[in-house]
Amino acid sequence: MPLHHTLARPEALASVRYRVGVDGGGTGTRLKLADAVGRVLGQGEAGPSALGQGVAQAWRHIQQALQQAAEQAGLGAVPLADCALGAGLSGANVLADAQEFIRTQPGFAAVLLENDGYTTVLGAHGGRPGAVVAAGTGTVGEVLRADGSRAIASGWGWITGDEGSGAWLGLRAMGHAQQALDGRVPVSELARRVWAVAGRDRETILAWCVAAGQHGFASLAPLVLDAADAGDAAAQALRAQAVTALEQLALCLDPQEELPLALAGSIARRLFAHFSGNIRARCVESQGDSADGALLLVGSALNDKTGTR
Repeated sequence: MPLHHTLARPEALASVRYRVGVDGGGTGTRLKLADAVGRVLGQGEAGPSALGQGVAQAWRHIQQALQQAAEQAGLGAVPLADCALGAGLSGANVLADAQEFIRTQPGFAAVLLENDGYTTVLGAHGGRPGAVVAAGTGTVGEVLRADGSRAIASGWGWITGDEGSGAWLGLRAMGHAQQALDGRVPVSELARRVWAVAGRDRETILAWCVAAGQHGFASLAPLVLDAADAGDAAAQALRAQAVTALEQLALCLDPQEELPLALAGSIARRLFAHFSGNIRARCVESQGDSADGALLLVGSALNDKTGTR
């Protein structure tokens, strides 16, 4: 079963009319609404639902995305009691936040909560063994092994970890731009691009950094990769560090390099061409995304007809 869940009585689960799969991160929420047998009817999007940004916000955005998916499916509103929801959310490994999320669930027949790394693995490999390195706003790696065991690596958050992520690249780009403004390092094309976004004087840059947060710093990552593609040495050095971090993550998950590897997230996909030949050779196209993996969680729970825990 998932890390955290609340399930209704088996007879209530048997009458579930809709399955809901949620992929929630620090940038946004993506949701798929399916019928009772798993056929996707509609999709919706909303703002962030990473638990670290607030449980109330997560539920608000999930319900907004559900309403959008229901409208796309031509259903109008769908009663929450008719829905079993699976959610792969950033921050689900923080017990207090996960428990609050389950405790405050607004009336779904079932709620199954996992971290978004695991639902990404399930979706990418159709529930079969494999590994995923996901690097977008944050970074996390997850593996499901042939014996059913699983492991997670990275995903420690943008302040102390998430090496190779968009926020990690953005923090280092900002540090470089600050040093260039001081005259501690030569002015580079990367520094100029960061200044164009965050300001060209000390006070403006400091104010930008105070307000930025994870998403703000992650928004600088494309500047790094664009400058690297244009030949800027400082940006290329940061790109190489990100590639090394993500390759180390892949090797940590599967030291024998036996399992298929899927890449998820805008940063990981953009760095694909710079990975070593061994890593690229193991990479496969994802069969589905994190929302699809969350739907697999729901399907497993409904098939098991498990009682409340």
